[in-house]
Amino acid sequence: MTTTAAVWYEPDGYDTSGKRLVGRQAAGEQFLKGWVRYSGATLLPCASPGKKEYEDFVERIQPWLPAGKSPQWIPARWLEGLSKVGTLYRPDPALGDLAWQRRSYDQRAYSLCGITHTICSKAVMSFFSDLPLAPLQSWDALICTSQAVKDTVDYVLQHWCEYLAERTGGQPKSHVQLPIIPLGVDCAAFVPNAARAKLRDGLRKTLGIADNDIAILYVGRLNFYAKAHPLASYQAISRAARATKKKLCLIQVGWFENDREEKAFRDSTKSFCPGVDCVFLDGRRPEVREQAWAAADVFMSLSDNIQETFGLTPLEAMASGLPVICTDWNGYRATVRHEVDGFCIPTVMPPGGVGEELARDHWSGLLAYNAYIARTAMITAVDVDQCTRRLLQLIENPALRKQLGASGLARATAEFDWRHIIARYEALWRELAERRKTDTEHAPRRANSPANPLGEDPFHLFAHYATEQLSPTTRLQLGGEVDEASLAKINADWMMSFGADSRLPAEQWQVLLGHLQLVQETTIEDLLMTYAGREVQLWRTIGYLLKIDALRIKR
Repeated sequence: MTTTAAVWYEPDGYDTSGKRLVGRQAAGEQFLKGWVRYSGATLLPCASPGKKEYEDFVERIQPWLPAGKSPQWIPARWLEGLSKVGTLYRPDPALGDLAWQRRSYDQRAYSLCGITHTICSKAVMSFFSDLPLAPLQSWDALICTSQAVKDTVDYVLQHWCEYLAERTGGQPKSHVQLPIIPLGVDCAAFVPNAARAKLRDGLRKTLGIADNDIAILYVGRLNFYAKAHPLASYQAISRAARATKKKLCLIQVGWFENDREEKAFRDSTKSFCPGVDCVFLDGRRPEVREQAWAAADVFMSLSDNIQETFGLTPLEAMASGLPVICTDWNGYRATVRHEVDGFCIPTVMPPGGVGEELARDHWSGLLAYNAYIARTAMITAVDVDQCTRRLLQLIENPALRKQLGASGLARATAEFDWRHIIARYEALWRELAERRKTDTEHAPRRANSPANPLGEDPFHLFAHYATEQLSPTTRLQLGGEVDEASLAKINADWMMSFGADSRLPAEQWQVLLGHLQLVQETTIEDLLMTYAGREVQLWRTIGYLLKIDALRIKR
């Protein structure tokens, strides 16, 4: 049987049609598309909080669904269903709460698998802090999309566990696997062909770009503090324009956060990129992105932001057959090979200790996240002189552009196409399944102890609040609200009948009331034998019937 995973689905993790298109959504959509197409399984399990999300999942995957495959719904509360699949995959690092949920059932029942995107936010660091604290096991995994990400996670965990050891006197350790699996790309959607040549001619004609002109492309959010500060690019392109006889055009495909930033970007092209035709296109529209990839001659992305961890767009550029100029920066260096697929431009940042105040103020809430990452970016530099030289090499040498572009396309096709990446995911999920069989279980749940001490059953945690608790020996009799009209009125009122889905169905507890009319009184112990297998729902139902005065305790 092919190993797969139930994919945790909430639309925000996979929807790229909104006004705010962010990298995790683009990555999520591409993963989903690749998984649907290339998973070896015929059933594609979707774990979702409700049926509405599952229906959205079915609609979303329909255009990609091959013959012979079909979706399967596993409600997120149905832990037995997850155990039948074997792995629950969540498109983010939030594994802690899922581990506590699993502990209430069986820690060996299934594996948990998450993935990193942006890792510098306070929220994500809190997810990392869960790794040695939550009941995560060696058969769980957090996928790191690059070596740079894994190095950061290892660094955080090392120092966090050292702190916990000093604070508690224990020996905390994270047992979660941290495999490195990059994001993928759908090469077939980018590879140059006759149709894309037509798109190229069309957009270049629309923008007034002649055949001999050089179109330099940037794709990504147009946001100086969250993606890439544009100054280095503008300076390098402007200097290159003065040094060449060719006409240059900079195509920036993305979207602005607000009017102020749009004005700043447009004004800065005039101030810092003179002599270059600069155009902005709406990157939230798939057809615009497709045209831009086809129309470009060179792709440039000079990321200087700690929010970046992998970088999909250089990979998409490689799949488009474009030479890439990017910064030598975290995940970028895992995809673009310097002088093979393009050029990696050196970067420099201040030494450790310079940003301690920034981190402290961000963690304490005195410095907003956007301000935190902006301040780090504003003191991180890109080698503009080298970028200019490398750009001129590509401008003046069409053979080099072709050579680097072809090399990048071959690498993207051979290593990063989703068919290869999904195979690596499924190999990981098989490995986790084997670990579940043999590895030591950490923090096994003890008898009569809570699955989650911070999320304990409220009827244990607050037992001392009430005058008394129900017990099997409690005797019950009918209350004052048992006539058909009164019950119908209560059932019809949402406030009076709230939570019905967690109790026995109304027709069943009406049978219970009918039984009491005959026998006059009964013990809860007797009812528990009658409702064997539904004990929890019975206790809840008794509590509810006492609340609405359909039952009373026999004193």
